[in-house]
Amino acid sequence: MNQPFLRSLIDRATIPYRAAGRFAWHFARGKLDADPVFAGLLEHGLIPDRARVLDIGCGQGLLASWLLSAKAMHAAGDWPAHWPPAPGLQSIHGVDLMPRDVERARRALGDAATFTVGDMRKMEFGKADAVVVLDVLHYVDVEAQDDVLRRIRDALAPRGVLVLRIGDAAAGWPFRFSVWVDHVVTFARGHRNSRLHCRPLEAWKSVLRDLGFSVHALPMNRGTPFANILLVAELDGAGN
Repeated sequence: MNQPFLRSLIDRATIPYRAAGRFAWHFARGKLDADPVFAGLLEHGLIPDRARVLDIGCGQGLLASWLLSAKAMHAAGDWPAHWPPAPGLQSIHGVDLMPRDVERARRALGDAATFTVGDMRKMEFGKADAVVVLDVLHYVDVEAQDDVLRRIRDALAPRGVLVLRIGDAAAGWPFRFSVWVDHVVTFARGHRNSRLHCRPLEAWKSVLRDLGFSVHALPMNRGTPFANILLVAELDGAGN
């Protein structure tokens, strides 16, 4: 990967968080630097051009800031030649259960994106061309997971894409380590009911295929000890 380019992109994407406070800025820098999923979304061209993006479990809006910064850098001609073009964006809507995170997102990005406090098990998703769900579904039980996935399918436009990161429960010690870290982080951030509902990779693929998606998997743990897999689930043109 183009490390100088990524460093410039991280710098640009984290600048807005200075307005949201010291914690928000330091968290943004640490997360964008350490988590390979942000570069992976761009490197693999997973967000369609001119997409309405729905980010479920958006936290403090890092994905929105990342995509907006990528769009600006691409427009300025500062972009790796071997990567797909940065996606143009119609809109970005982030939803999260934690009001403090949503407030940080709003303070950082203003009206460049929309952020809503909401429970993915209950809220309306509207319509989207791309839905991104990173490390979130395992916080709700399997029945709720299936319902959220069904409603995501119904919210997607024809040829829409769901980008879902999961932990592979069949991955042995990397998965067990991931679960331990998850418990520590969620407790530190104020979640006291942190029971996790995880599935093996093949079970995730199966439920998505049953919903009418075609699915392919990308390892998304580069540089980390975790069992993270990115599932790219696409609808054909017969959808909504």
